[in-house]
Amino acid sequence: MPIRDDSVITYKLINGEKVPEFVVPAEVTITNTVTGNEYASDEEAQSDVDDVKTDTKKEHIRRDVMIKVAIHELIKSGVNI
Repeated sequence: MPIRDDSVITYKLINGEKVPEFVVPAEVTITNTVTGNEYASDEEAQSDVDDVKTDTKKEHIRRDVMIKVAIHELIKSGVNI
């Protein structure tokens, strides 16, 4: 089950200038490369590694991150904030 993080725009003050900071949407998938099991969180994967009843090792855990990037209207318009 992918973990989704949606896009947001915040603003930072850098050298007295208000600058947009973009957080892009990301989808994280955590998978056991041996069993194919997909984890819902890092904690669940770590719990599998720590469980003495499983053969799962840290190197069996794969983390895929898909980032979707698009040009925001602020950039397209060339507006200075």
